Amino acid sequence: MRTVGDGLVALAAALAVFVGFGTSIAQGWVATKAVDAVGKNPDAVNEIRGILLLGAGLAETAAIYGMLIAFMIIFVL
Repeated sequence: MRTVGDGLVALAAALAVFVGFGTSIAQGWVATKAVDAVGKNPDAVNEIRGILLLGAGLAETAAIYGMLIAFMIIFVL
């Protein structure tokens, strides 16, 4: 039989994974701005690409940390 605590653990894990939703929106926004910047200044494509990869990598770490916390919540508690 499941308890209320089990439900709260599942809810906490779901909220931790929900961080990925915000991350995907942020990565799309970063990519959009990079494409706009390349359209305005095609000569700076290498610099823009580097900044794009850095921004996407930083956004992706938030999703990975959210998933890690969700796994810790589910399997440790």
